[in-house]
Amino acid sequence: MGLEMIDAGWLSILPPVVAITLALLTKEVYSSLFLGIFTGMCVYCFSTGGSLLQAVTYVFDMMAGKIGDNGYMIIFLVLLGSLVTIVTRSGGTGAYGQWAIRRIKTRRSAKLTTALLGLLIFLDDGFNCLTVGTVMRPITDKHKISREKLSYLLDATAAPICIIAPISSWAVAVASEVEEAGGLGAFVQTIPFNLYALLTIAMVFLLSATGFDFGPMKRAETNPQIPEESTEGTLEGGAQPRGTVLDLVLPLVTLIVTAILGMAYVGGFFQGASFSEAIGENPVAGLTLGTFAGLLVALIMYLPRRLMTMKEFMTGIIDGIKTMIPALTILILAWALGGVCREMIGTGNFVSGIVSSGHISMRLIPAIVFAVAAFLSFSMGTAWGTFGILLPIVSMICAGPNGAEVLIPSLGATLAGSVYGDHCSPISDTTILASTGAQCDHLRHVETQLPYATLVAGVCFLGYIVAGFTRSAAITIIASLAILGLVFAGIALLQKRGVKPSGKESPLPGSR
Repeated sequence: MGLEMIDAGWLSILPPVVAITLALLTKEVYSSLFLGIFTGMCVYCFSTGGSLLQAVTYVFDMMAGKIGDNGYMIIFLVLLGSLVTIVTRSGGTGAYGQWAIRRIKTRRSAKLTTALLGLLIFLDDGFNCLTVGTVMRPITDKHKISREKLSYLLDATAAPICIIAPISSWAVAVASEVEEAGGLGAFVQTIPFNLYALLTIAMVFLLSATGFDFGPMKRAETNPQIPEESTEGTLEGGAQPRGTVLDLVLPLVTLIVTAILGMAYVGGFFQGASFSEAIGENPVAGLTLGTFAGLLVALIMYLPRRLMTMKEFMTGIIDGIKTMIPALTILILAWALGGVCREMIGTGNFVSGIVSSGHISMRLIPAIVFAVAAFLSFSMGTAWGTFGILLPIVSMICAGPNGAEVLIPSLGATLAGSVYGDHCSPISDTTILASTGAQCDHLRHVETQLPYATLVAGVCFLGYIVAGFTRSAAITIIASLAILGLVFAGIALLQKRGVKPSGKESPLPGSR
């Protein structure tokens, strides 16, 4: 925008405060972010003798500038949404369901397969929930696994794997918010410190392998309510899938392989740069090339076999773009809010000055950030909106010499808290999609999942205290896993001694 940054003092914290407060009060992130941006522009204009009209103009100037700066990411996300929609409509997911039914023979293998498939589809959380739910629901029904357990398995592998997979819509969104800290490289460094994602995935496989359950989930699994009309390996409406397993697998494999090659090509690997340097040069451009290649492979596979017409293919692209509009809106507003704080009113300098001169130990920042992110994400129902607001602030807090050592743990804690809140919030789109994919009553899903998610969150809070003092990912992970193991052992001991839910307790909401 060509405007010089000013020192707005305490007024510099108004934009994030306004955004967070309104988000908590209204449970609506779009208008909250917009008004936060507008507040920042008002602070800038009134401090420099400008007018209200100039403030409004600067809001859209900032948004337009951020759209231009992040053009490749926007293209990647809309292409990814298109690919997800087209692959789903090809019938490949239904074909995989029929293939799996013939091979999965036990309850344990059904749960483990659901969890494994949830980890393999790491491109997008919504695609994950709906695809895995559609594929595995007939199989879990066959083995009398409750819809509540299925929805938990979907929800507990969707966002957690997306937030630690370097090739996903989530990774690119996070990288765009931490450009000053290193972009995608910084995101990769946060993976070992994303305790909630790592521990939740570990818990999913532990529960699936052992058959251990507690709380409302144990009651749901004891008396699973499986609809009689459940069908095996069919699409919605009872139609048999026309696609094959390859129609699901090949476009996704093409995306991953071509994305890695695309990163290397764009970064100059084939011109002599090292591989690590090349993939970090412009990773979003490589992801865009990979997604486009996946679409081309889908086109070549589907049209000659008449899985869909050219018109249906293009309709799928447009519908896929529509699915990404909410996420893109949040991102553009979050970019603009971060731009106002960093580039115009000096929020970072003010906040880092307060922290460095105050009585808050930097060693406690990761744990504090985790708790704040968890509360905000649960209240708003959006991980993207939460880390869009908090990541720039956390980067500013840790920008000084005293905070550099806890920057990566704190960024990881921000992402972990955002995912936890999103995971168990009843108004989260991922939570809703998980219950939709499992065809489970939404409130039943929330109630049965909440104790599991909160148990992991409590362990994570302790783990981030360890991270703040040690700055070691290995020590933090080992300590967190040990605490989680002790908690499970304690619950198992209590259940063995008879301290467990009674069969006479009132049924879950919506029980039939």
